[in-house]
Amino acid sequence: MSDLTNRSRKILLAVVTEFISTGAAVGSRTLARKYGLDLSAASVRNVLADLEEAGYLKQPHTSAGRVPTDRALRLFIDTLVQARAYSPEEQAKLGQRFAEIYAVATDPMREAGRYLSELSGTAAVIASPRTELRALSQLRFIPTRPGQLLAVLVFSDGTVENRFIQIEEVPAEPELTRIHNLLADVIEGRSLGEARDLFARRLADERIALDALRRRAFELGRRATADVNRRGGDVVIEGQGKLIDLPEYADASRLKKLLRTLTEREDLLTLLDKVIAAGAVTVFVGSEAGELGEGDLSLVVAPYTEHGRVAGTVGVLGPTRMDYAKVMPLVDATATAMSEALGGRRGSS
Repeated sequence: MSDLTNRSRKILLAVVTEFISTGAAVGSRTLARKYGLDLSAASVRNVLADLEEAGYLKQPHTSAGRVPTDRALRLFIDTLVQARAYSPEEQAKLGQRFAEIYAVATDPMREAGRYLSELSGTAAVIASPRTELRALSQLRFIPTRPGQLLAVLVFSDGTVENRFIQIEEVPAEPELTRIHNLLADVIEGRSLGEARDLFARRLADERIALDALRRRAFELGRRATADVNRRGGDVVIEGQGKLIDLPEYADASRLKKLLRTLTEREDLLTLLDKVIAAGAVTVFVGSEAGELGEGDLSLVVAPYTEHGRVAGTVGVLGPTRMDYAKVMPLVDATATAMSEALGGRRGSS
């Protein structure tokens, strides 16, 4: 930002604003006429040339106008965009709609994605709660036959997962009851991943003297949680047709890149993991989004919580010229609304 004069900054803002509005390359005459720059078209052209040399603009081969680079869009997002937060009334209205979705929809994640796509005018991305981040409420073991236990993991949202554990000697019922009581104290207030890591640490820490019962309880707990997929969850993309219909994807090669991006989810999952770690609204512009950027896409995404714990992510996937001033507060408000619908305010723990 320090390498730009006030005049250059004003013209760059005008270029980005016009590009976001039209998706077309921007010429000096358009800028001089529409944006009150008090400069001739020739003077504007000189500034545009300087901005191109500095890496903020590029010139498509088929046009005399210029379009902003990812660097310019990043500068716009970080320092120039004026994003208005949702008012309490707007947030309450959004929250009511998501509460209805999660109360009655047969597939709330897809329905939530469709609604966000309608609001944003582009594609919506929602990653379901990752198993290791979901809060555990119970962990119990049921003897099924000699040498085998059924581990029953009950999550705070009421869902249940079962897995079989092979064991040399099945504990008698009184011992199982004591094991259940011990494990209840350990998992209270913890996610599955946190409980799994705690079991492993206590078993490995030689400084902790464990009696036979605790050692057996922690070993069973470790085995019941050890094979959990650390990524897990599903990724839903709704509103893909809104992307395909955009004029920038009329070109067959660009459309092919877009379709490949929407089909291959690994790069998207990697970005979503980064957002969970960041804990806030994050914007990946074009090339910052890895392979997503090859389709000229940007991603605006935020984490949402389930019972106060970060559980997944929600966001908007759109062209690099998306209306960031609109989309950023929308994604933030949606993450808050989803968190409230799932039983815990975002950011609490």
